[in-house]
Amino acid sequence: MHLTLIFVFTLVAGALSEEYTSKYDNIDLDAIMKNERLLKNYIDCLLDRGKCSNDANELKKHIPEALETECAKCSERHKGGVRRVIKFLAENRKEWWNELVQKYDPDGTYRKKYQDLSKKEHVSM
Repeated sequence: MHLTLIFVFTLVAGALSEEYTSKYDNIDLDAIMKNERLLKNYIDCLLDRGKCSNDANELKKHIPEALETECAKCSERHKGGVRRVIKFLAENRKEWWNELVQKYDPDGTYRKKYQDLSKKEHVSM
């Protein structure tokens, strides 16, 4: 489950491609994380309570697959972004992180699956 949110910002791709698109690789994740309004827009989209931009809507479509496949279609850049955003949300926006976890991992399957990774990344879930 830990990879869920980071996809919010880095993972947008065609379902049939071997790797997620690099089209959004130049998104400034730090700027998004620092901008409350923009970050909230992404979160609201992922939680089905707000409008989605094209990139956020694409992201939302691919989160389940990315979680299931351990981000098999992610580039190293995507994976690094995923780790940064998850850590940020888990440490600084816990309420939003908890809502995302509840939506995308209600039975705890991915929390168990990614438990070692979260320890390695020093992310408290």
